[in-house]
Amino acid sequence: MATMTSLQSLTLAKLRSLSSPTSTTFKFLDPFPSSSPSASSFSATASIFSPIRPTKPKQISNFVTKASSTAAFPQNIGDVLADVSIFTATGQSVKFEDLWDQNEGVAVVALLRHFGCPCCWELAKALKESRERFESAGVKLIAVGIGAPSKARILAERLPFPLDCLYADPDRRAYDVLGLYYGFGRTFFNPASAKVLSRFKELQEATKNYTIEATPDDRSGVLQQGGMFLFKGKQLLYAWKDEGTGDHAPMEDIFDVCCKVPVV
Repeated sequence: MATMTSLQSLTLAKLRSLSSPTSTTFKFLDPFPSSSPSASSFSATASIFSPIRPTKPKQISNFVTKASSTAAFPQNIGDVLADVSIFTATGQSVKFEDLWDQNEGVAVVALLRHFGCPCCWELAKALKESRERFESAGVKLIAVGIGAPSKARILAERLPFPLDCLYADPDRRAYDVLGLYYGFGRTFFNPASAKVLSRFKELQEATKNYTIEATPDDRSGVLQQGGMFLFKGKQLLYAWKDEGTGDHAPMEDIFDVCCKVPVV
């Protein structure tokens, strides 16, 4: 417990060296506020991290070496991902190959962190507000998060977010295939996490109905980072790995790529 509390203190010190927001701002950087993003302590964070065994992290692939680079992926990454099974928010098993047309269909695949991450609620809200723009460009929106389908439904109901776009990957299978970052360092100590401070108002708005109950039961999932990918069929057009918590892909960059893809 003392070790976890110390880690939280070190995290805040690191972020304060990057900028000087109010103490209230930093409460939003805690992935586990005790009741809501406006909570006044980090007590729940320490208790939630106690079951995690960082000495045995989940194995991940090394397909990606740099955010926003598609060249680092093998040419058959679409085939590999297509065979990965996840769950709909209502609990049905589904493969990625069934989520969009694997020949000419265009899809934005957003891999959130976990359903109890406030920064992911902020990203989910931005995605929901962009859905109409995606669809007008012939692009299907797919959002995946870590946790059981029941956790996905909490986010969908309280944010809210459309269930038909939301999927659960409790075993982080897609995250492993895509080589997304994992670990304490990426979650708490990466300077890129400070980007969320520029979106403080958006974060407040997105987490009005936030609840920690959306956090996955398998606490090891909270150390996983997300990413954003754009596919045409099985061809990877755009790739982004979150360097740290809240380090989301620029939405305008994704729209720029979408606009260059001919709609079929």
